[in-house]
Amino acid sequence: MKTIYKLILKSYLGPMILTFFIVMFILMMNFLFRYIDELVGKGLNFGVIVELLFYASATMISMGLPLATLLASIMTMGNLGENNELLAMKCAGMSFPKIVAPLAVVMVFFSVASFFAVNNLVPYSWQKIYTLLYDIRRQSQALEFKEGIFFTGLPDMSIRIDKKHEESGLMEGILIYDTSDQAGGMMTTLADSGYIRLSDDRNYMLITLYHGESYEENRGARNWIDNTSMSQRVFDVQNIVQPVEGFNMERSNDSMFLNANQQTKNIRELSHDIDSLQHRVDSVVRRLNNNFLSNSLFTYNKNLAVDTAVWVPVGTIDLMDSIALITPDQRMELIRMAYTNSTAARSNINWSELDTKKDVTELYKYQANWHQTLALPVSIMLFFLIGAPLGAIIRKGGLGMPIVVSVAFFVIYYVINLFGTKLAKEGTWSALPGMWLSTFVLIPFAVFLTYKATNDSNLLNGDWYYHQFQRLKTFITTLVKKFRKP
Repeated sequence: MKTIYKLILKSYLGPMILTFFIVMFILMMNFLFRYIDELVGKGLNFGVIVELLFYASATMISMGLPLATLLASIMTMGNLGENNELLAMKCAGMSFPKIVAPLAVVMVFFSVASFFAVNNLVPYSWQKIYTLLYDIRRQSQALEFKEGIFFTGLPDMSIRIDKKHEESGLMEGILIYDTSDQAGGMMTTLADSGYIRLSDDRNYMLITLYHGESYEENRGARNWIDNTSMSQRVFDVQNIVQPVEGFNMERSNDSMFLNANQQTKNIRELSHDIDSLQHRVDSVVRRLNNNFLSNSLFTYNKNLAVDTAVWVPVGTIDLMDSIALITPDQRMELIRMAYTNSTAARSNINWSELDTKKDVTELYKYQANWHQTLALPVSIMLFFLIGAPLGAIIRKGGLGMPIVVSVAFFVIYYVINLFGTKLAKEGTWSALPGMWLSTFVLIPFAVFLTYKATNDSNLLNGDWYYHQFQRLKTFITTLVKKFRKP
C-alpha cells in the first residue's frame, strides 16, 4: 500500500470511530430517556441496565453508522483541504476519485458488514430487549418509603412512616395495615420506630419494630357483624418475616419473543412471512370475489325466470325489454331480491375487510422492513459520496462546520425517510418507492458534489464568495463614479 493511502486511511479511521461512538451515545441516551420511568425504582442490578443499553445500541446501527460516515467523511477531507494536503496531492497528479479510492474500499467493507449486522445482530438484539423489558415490567417496585405517604407496592399490605433517617435506615412512626387474612379481618400495627428491608435473596421482607402495639380484627364465619372481636397486643420488640414476590427479577426464556414481529426477523424470515401473508390476503380476496359474483351479482331465481326457447348472449339482452316481460309482482320480488343481495354483499365485504386488515397491515410492515434491511448499506455509501466531496469543497476541519453540514443533510434524509416509511407501512405507496425515496432524492446531490469536487469547484468556499463580492463591489463603485463624471 502506498504511503499516501496510509495517510488518508489513518486520517479517516480516527474521526470515523470517534464520531460513531459519539452518535451512538446520543442515540442511546434517547433510548434511556424513553424507558427511564420503567427502570427507576425497581432496584435493578447494574448489569441488567448495561445489558439493556448494549442491545439497544445494537439496534441503532442503522441510524448511527450513516451519520458517523457522513460526519467523518466531511471532517477528514475538510482537514486535508484546510492543511493544503489535498492541494498537494492534486499537484502531484492525483485526481479526487483517486484520492478517495482507499476510503471507498473501506466503505464497501463497512457496507457489507452493516448488512450482516442489521440482518443478524439487530433482530437478535430486539428479541433480547423485548425479553428484558418484559421481565423488568413484571418486577415490583423497590421498597422506597416516603414520609407521610402510604407505600402500596405490596399485596394486602399498606405501610406508612412519619420520618426516615437515611444514614442509619431507622424509621419513626410506623403504621402497617395487613389485610391478608382470608376471613376478611385486618391487623393494624403501630410502632414508635423500626427497620424494614428486603432479605439478601429479595424473597422476604424483614420487619423489626420497637415499642408498639397491634390490633387484630377477628371475624366469625357466620353472622360476622355480631361475632367480630378485637384483640390487642403490646410489644417492645417484634420481628416479622413476610414472604414477598416480584422484587427479585426473574429472567424469562429468550425464545418467548422469538419472531415476535418484523423487528425480530432477518431478511430470509421476512421473505417467508411476506409470501405467507400475501398468499393469505390473495386467498381472502379470491374467496370474496367468488362469493360476490355467485351469490350477489349473478344470482338466479326460477320464480322470476322468463320462459324462452332461445338462449342469447348476455350482451344482446335489453334490460328494459326483459323487465317488461315479467309481472308487477315479479318486479317487486326482483327489487326486493336485489336489495337483499346488495345488503348482504356489503356486509360480507365489510366483514372480510376487517378480517384481512390485520394481515394487510402486517404485510406492509414486513415489506417495509425487508427493504429497510437493504437500504442501510446503500445509505452508508451514499453518505460517503456526499460527505467526501463536500469536505473537499468546504476545506474546513474540526467539529464546527462539518457538524452543521452533516446534521443538515442527515435531517433531510431522516425526514424524507420517515415520510416514505409512513406511506409504505400505511399502504399508500408500495414498499419499493416508499423505503428508497430518501436514497433517490439524495443521489443527485452525491453526483453533483462529486462532480464539483473533481473539478475543484468553489461552491462552498467562503473566501471565494468574499472575493467575488469584493470584485462586484469594486465594479459597482467604478460604474457609479463613471456615471457621476460631468
